[in-house]
Formats: sequence, C-alpha cells, structure tokens
Amino acid sequence: MDKQTITGIVLMALIFLGFTMYNSKQQEKWMAEQARLEAEAARADSIYRAEHPELADTMAAALTEGNPIDSLSVRTAEVAYYGEQLAAALAAPVEEYTLENDYLKLTFSNLGAQLIDVELKEYTKYGPKGERNELVRMFDQEYSNFDLEFYVKNGYKNVPIHTAEFVFSPQPVIRRDQASELSFRLAITESAALDFTYTLHNTTSPERDYLVDFDVRMVNMAPVMANQTSMAINWTARSYQNEKGFKNENMYTTVAYRFPGDSSIEELSMSDEDRNEEESTQVNWVAFKQQFFSSVMIAYDNFTNAEMGFTTEKPGSGYIKQFSMEAAVPYTPQTEALKFGFYYGPNKYSILKKVVDASGEELQLERMIPLGWGIFGWVNRWFVIPVFDLLRQFNLNFGIIILILAVLVKVIIFPMTYKSYVSMAKMRVIKPEIDLLAQKYPKQEDAMKRQQATMELYKKAGINPMGGCIPMLIQMPIVIAMFRFFPASIELRGEHFLWADDLSSYDSIVDLPFSIPFYGDHVSLFALLMTAALFIFSWINYQQTASSQPQMPGMKFMMLYMMPLMMLFWFNDYASGLCFYYFLANLITIAQTILIRRFVDDSKIQAIMAANAVKRSSQKKSKFQQRYEELMRQQELMQKQQQQKRK
Repeated sequence: MDKQTITGIVLMALIFLGFTMYNSKQQEKWMAEQARLEAEAARADSIYRAEHPELADTMAAALTEGNPIDSLSVRTAEVAYYGEQLAAALAAPVEEYTLENDYLKLTFSNLGAQLIDVELKEYTKYGPKGERNELVRMFDQEYSNFDLEFYVKNGYKNVPIHTAEFVFSPQPVIRRDQASELSFRLAITESAALDFTYTLHNTTSPERDYLVDFDVRMVNMAPVMANQTSMAINWTARSYQNEKGFKNENMYTTVAYRFPGDSSIEELSMSDEDRNEEESTQVNWVAFKQQFFSSVMIAYDNFTNAEMGFTTEKPGSGYIKQFSMEAAVPYTPQTEALKFGFYYGPNKYSILKKVVDASGEELQLERMIPLGWGIFGWVNRWFVIPVFDLLRQFNLNFGIIILILAVLVKVIIFPMTYKSYVSMAKMRVIKPEIDLLAQKYPKQEDAMKRQQATMELYKKAGINPMGGCIPMLIQMPIVIAMFRFFPASIELRGEHFLWADDLSSYDSIVDLPFSIPFYGDHVSLFALLMTAALFIFSWINYQQTASSQPQMPGMKFMMLYMMPLMMLFWFNDYASGLCFYYFLANLITIAQTILIRRFVDDSKIQAIMAANAVKRSSQKKSKFQQRYEELMRQQELMQKQQQQKRK
C-alpha cells in the first residue's frame, strides 16, 4: 500500500469522524433546545397553577374522563391558558371537505387541517375472500394522524401548540384550470394565524397529479412565537393490506427515506419483526412504502433529526404496518412559509422517475422500487423495463409479454449457452486422458506434477477449465434481475393469464384447509410447472456433466432433487408472473440444449481439439508460459526439499 493510498484512507477517516461529531453536536443542540422549551413550559404551568389554583384545578378536571365539570369553568381555563382565539378553536364543530382529480380523492378534516383519507381511483384492493370491489385507500383514518408542534407566547409562559388538537377555519376552495386549492386557517391571536394550504393538480400527468402540494404559511407569527429553532412534525399512518398474501406484501412494506443530494435511498429492515426503528439526521423525504403503493412526505428544505419506525400488524387483521415519523424543520423569526409535498400513489417506475421538486431536482423516488443493487439494478433499469414498456405499447396480454421477454433474453444469451455446452463437451471428451494422469500420479506428493500435466493437457486441447462456469456466471445478473423485477412490477397487478388472476401474486389451483410449514396453505400451479421444468433441465445437465467432472456424482441429490424441491417451497408464495417466466426460461434452455446436442458432435470436437493440440505444440512458448513453467518447477523442487527434511 503506497503513501498516497494511506493518506487518502486517513483523510477519509478524519472526514467521517468529523462529520459524525458535527451531526452529534447538532442533534444534542436540538435536543437541548427542545428540553429547554419543555422545561420552560412546565415552569410556566407551575407558576400559572400557583397563581390561579381554581382555573388549574378546572383544567385538570377537564382531562379526567367521566368527571362532571362546569363547561363555563373549562372555557375560562382554556382562554386563560391558550388565549381567546385558540380556545375558540378547541370547541369549533368538526367538518370534512374533499378534493378530487382523475387519480385521487382526498378527504380533509378541519380538525388539525389534515388529510384523513386518500383513495386511488384506478386501483382496487383484495378483500378477505379475494374479491376486488373496493378502491385502494392509503391509510386508516382512525389510526393515522398529522401534527405540527411549536410554542407560542402567552404572557410570561410558553404554550405548546399541537395543530391536531385544534379546529381550523376552512377557506373557500380556489379552482384553477389545472388545480384546486383548499386552505385552512388557525387563528393564534387577533393578528397572527397559521395557514395550511393543499393544492391538488389535474394535469393528466400522473407524476404531478399524485403529488399534493402542502404549504404552511406563517401570518404575522414572529411576534407570538416562542424562542425556538425548529418546529416538530409527528406523522403516523396505519396501512391496509391491499394484496392477496400477507407474507409477501409485508416483506416489501417498510419505511424508506433519502438523504439530501444522494442518488440512493435507505430503508428500515423489511422483516417480520414486530417493531423496527431508526434515527437519522437530515432527510429529504420519508415514505411509508408498501409493495405497490406509497405515502411519501417531502420536505423541500429537508427534515432534521428524523426518527422513523413501524410496528407490524397481525396476519388476518386487514392491516400491514403502523408507521410513524417524528421529525423537525428549521424555524427562524424570518420564516414565512414551510413547503412540503405528499405523494400518494403507485410504486410505478415511469411515474416516480419524473417526480421532481420545485427546482426540477430529481427526488429519486423510483429507488423505492426494489430492482436490485449494482449490476442487477442496471439490468432492470436499462434493459428489462425499457423492453417491457415497449412491448406494452402493442396491447398484448402480459402473459404473452413475459413469453416474448423470456425468448428475447434467451436469444441474447444463446452464444454464452452454446459456449458453455461446448466447454463441457470438451471436458467430457478429454476425461479419459485426465483419468490416465490420475493413475500416473496417484500419490499425494505428486499432486503438483498431476496439476501441471493436467493444465498442459488443457492448454494443448484449447480448453478453459472455467469455460463452462463463466457463461453461467454472466447470466446470473439477468436471472436475479428478473427475480427482483416481477414481484415489484405494479404493471402485473391484477393482470390475468390462463388460470392466474393476478400475475403479481401467487396463482392458486387448490386452497388447502391447513398450512404446510415453509410452503403455505395453497398450491401454485405455475410454481409446480417451474419446478418440473427445473428438474428436467437439471437431469439433462447432470447427464452431460457427471461423466466429465469426477465431483459431480456426489452432487446428484443436490442438483436433481434438493434444489427443485427448495425452489417449489420458496416460490409457492411468489408472483405467478415470475414462476411463469422461470418456467419458460427452463423450457427454452432445455430446447436449446437438445438442438445443440444435435449439431455438436463429440467426434468433431475431438478432431478439432487434436488439430489445436498439433498447432499449439509447434508454437513458440510465450514468456508468460515460460515463467509459469519455471514457477511450477521451483515449487516442485521446494516440495521435494521439504519432503527430504521430514525424512
């Protein structure tokens, strides 16, 4: 390792350490500020109670359930604590309001001026018996909440304000050519107010029409705001189960978030654990992500000190997870507005890719779709999705699209398949000579000679020992990319093919009255067909390789029986579209193998290898080959010397 590398590593370590210390200090500062405000509010409450014991007792009684109290006394206590305007907002009647476009139906409540229901007009959910007669709703309003928390001055005390507790005054809906705007106002004093404004677009562009603009406007608020550097946001939502299988949907349901400026995103572990939490510094957006739909809150000036988590619901409850986010946004006396956005819609790559902020910067929301990391994600983004979208333009059934995609992939990788077969055929032809070398050098101390002779034999015959493995390894990114693409593709949701009523979920031909461990309570026919095709392909492949590789007989049980059985158990709950694709891929590979066998004769391969051996023997050895042979001779000499010392 040279000096420049060491210097670079040290500098990176110092930068990382400094960044960690800076974030830690910022977080401690924020927590200290929150603690100071809470302590100041508690001190003000204690002073207030001491000076007004009768009103303080009335407030305490008002919080006691079932305790009959005088409403006038409560009103007097609320006015003394909050002020006239805020006290009035506690008792105002609660009403609901709606905004709609071609994609969304939004229901608002003036209690907290918050969204209480979001319906997606183009998507339906699975009912308990598999019916699809209800629209997808993004969350259960009974267990969901949005609250903005800050402190205002009332006399000598700082009063904490939770917007979810107050009834806002609605303003008339403003309708423009391509947007509708609904505003709510919370009067803090006679001259100060807080406005929540929601804007829903109707541009027939899904990337805009699934995005709800949310502005918080501070109207003459600076004089009444307490000394604070941030405002807290608490957002919770309980998500419904929208898909057929709880296990599969739950596996893809989690909290996702993005650090400002990053081209990637982070996610909480998508596990079956009852609870999962994580705390972060600045984040650009936070998403309550399900398998095919997401609720995303975007802070255009970024959140600070965000704490996110979820609790997994019980199977059969009709819900998947209870999400939560506690975060903060910066505040100064000069702050006049806070700008946010809510995305409520499908996890559709073509839509999420186009969602940008006000400056046109990409938000990377499409990263929520689990297409895979590294080369697997590249294959999906630059090959699978474009081809899939191209084929969709012809209005073909999605089963036919999957068939065409499978054929196209196999045609592209056919040269590698052919090369792999020829390489294994060469190994099979040359195996008798390798067996003779094993008989010639049977002793352990002759292992080096046997290896050297084997490599020389490979070289003369023009065989690459890894020739059969490398083409298979090259195909792996495509195989894994398909594994990630199909379960995450909302385009397959609800699409029928043959007996499968939804290619994004499992196909069931028999519903079992009991559940088999690791298998499930149903029988997927596409999973069975895929397993059968895999068994046939494994049997053909084993017959071809067992005679050429001595270690293969010991792998017979694993290749022929164990692997297909594991795939059957694993894929029984997976998307039927994925099982159908793998079934087709195995069938095509079997057909290709049979055709190659017809046109590739072992005697011809042996003749070609013999000709290559004669040609190579007349060639002058390269410098690399000379150095390699010299190295092998030195190793053999050293081995002999060590054996003599032992004697």
